[in-house]
Amino acid sequence: MTAKGLAQNLRLTFHFLLVTFYFLSGCAWFQPAPEMSLKQATIEHLVALLKERDAAVRTVKGLFRAQVSGPGLLLSQRLEGAMYYRRPHALRVQGFSPIGGPLFDLRLDDDRYRLRLPASGKVYEGQVEQLSATVPIGKPLELSRLALSGAIGTEPVADGAPVELVDDEDRYRLDVHEAGLNGAAGPVVRRIWFERTNLFVVQEERLGPDGTVRASATFEDFRPLPSAAGDGNGTGSVSDNGAENGSRAGVMKPFKATTKDGRGRGSLTLSFHELVPNPTLTPEELSQAGILP
Repeated sequence: MTAKGLAQNLRLTFHFLLVTFYFLSGCAWFQPAPEMSLKQATIEHLVALLKERDAAVRTVKGLFRAQVSGPGLLLSQRLEGAMYYRRPHALRVQGFSPIGGPLFDLRLDDDRYRLRLPASGKVYEGQVEQLSATVPIGKPLELSRLALSGAIGTEPVADGAPVELVDDEDRYRLDVHEAGLNGAAGPVVRRIWFERTNLFVVQEERLGPDGTVRASATFEDFRPLPSAAGDGNGTGSVSDNGAENGSRAGVMKPFKATTKDGRGRGSLTLSFHELVPNPTLTPEELSQAGILP
């Protein structure tokens, strides 16, 4: 074939490819994925949604794995854990080494805590607000409380707290203020982000009086749990492979949470193996009569 004939064949091939691509571009394969509709919401709607989701879960138990990082930690960087919760404030969190040895047993009830460290035999008790300041592993334990709020339910906005709604691109953000004198809005103490497809809480920040972020959390990997609004007998669960065991799927919960200290003193990533909504908890799971002996 001559050089002229080769050039002509190449031009024909190029034109054929252009025409083919033009027609194929109209096919469904080449169409962009349809955008999911973004829900509209008001302050009242989002505040009510937090209360509704909180009320839907009376008890929870779950198994998780945690990755802990930070300076001067006395915990192993990887640990396994179990959590038990009963509304409104009873929470027990146990930590175990990867081979099953007990690391800690933390029990919270209202504004009190009791922490047992089996390795040293030490027991700490006191006000929850003093946990991170008085206990050697207090900072990761404080971060774990915020991480577990995804499974338990994001804390509702307190009645009477001034709230602002911010349209933050593809998210809504609730800025929760401290209530000042005569109903005036004080400093922002919480920021809560909702994604706008299902209005799931995907991020939260806790702020100090000076406006600095004390701790933050992000929530992801949402999966359906068996209906949590039933009679509280909790006959089903969802495991970490996404398979549902038991009753029909109901509420959605994040199976992964990452929390960070605002001052860079540590971070924690928590991944659930299993979550069970509204089970009947035994006295041994929450300890006798309330949580604290």
